[in-house]
Amino acid sequence: MILADKIIDLRKKAGWSQEELADKLGVSRQSVSKWEGAQSIPDMNKILQLSELFGVSTDYLLKDSLEAPEPLAAPEDADSEGATFVSMEEANAFISYKMESAPRIALGVLLCILSPIALLLLGGAQESGRLPLTELQAGMLGLIVLLLMVAGAVLLFVLTGMKGSKYEYLEKDALDTAYGVSGMVRERMQREENDHTRRIAIGVVLCVLAAIPLFALILWQGEDDMYGALGVAAILTLVAIGVYGIVKTCIPWGAYQMLLEEGDYTRVAKRSNRKYGGIYWGIVTAAYLAVSFLTYRWDMTWIIWPVAGVLYGAMVEILKLKEK
Repeated sequence: MILADKIIDLRKKAGWSQEELADKLGVSRQSVSKWEGAQSIPDMNKILQLSELFGVSTDYLLKDSLEAPEPLAAPEDADSEGATFVSMEEANAFISYKMESAPRIALGVLLCILSPIALLLLGGAQESGRLPLTELQAGMLGLIVLLLMVAGAVLLFVLTGMKGSKYEYLEKDALDTAYGVSGMVRERMQREENDHTRRIAIGVVLCVLAAIPLFALILWQGEDDMYGALGVAAILTLVAIGVYGIVKTCIPWGAYQMLLEEGDYTRVAKRSNRKYGGIYWGIVTAAYLAVSFLTYRWDMTWIIWPVAGVLYGAMVEILKLKEK
């Protein structure tokens, strides 16, 4: 085992992210990333710090020994959970599954966002006299389309989730990856980083530009309800396209973070998600459906999801600090 893999192994056993290890050593996260990717070697002072921090000898760090010795002293906030071993074959199979499931999950999210459009357009057309339907008929027809689209999305989620159920442990358990797995994953991340950043940026820009139809609606809709419905439909369409791109690129990226136990998948974050994640997102889903059906403002209630995502991230960070 080379120094790069030893640093990765010891960091994971301690339950620290790259950022946390960098803070303890007084270096940047990029420096730790380069050490773990075997792109550079820490100087002797940092080797000594690593030895003291992880409770191992400098000989163990510097010599390419195959087996780790008994630690001299356990790191002060080390994770005591038993780690689940992940082989190279399992890691590659998991990444392939995430790459295949990403467009299906993204499509399901897109269908959910687009589902109210038929309801809005039929309602606008009926109120403006463009459709020979009663208000009840237009509403029921639009609701049927909405439910069909949501049902299609749920089917995609369920089928994809069933195929990936065997990988649930990667999201929940502490991991001990086989030799070479971390290097392979980090290499893929570095290769795809620019594309990932570009897709995120495009998705965010489209969500921001979705406000333009709303402004145009305010200026030109006049007394015609159909223009209002078209404006809202345009907003939802732009948001759906933007979110589709974001979800499609974030799912494989999340798989890389799971295997490296970084970002939202550090061991502390996993413990927090196991305790509170299911309850939190269950409440958010119930609130979204309740507010949407009570107010009938599907054009506005989608904002609950990005707000809930930001609040969840803040909650996880607070729980990390509390646990430390």
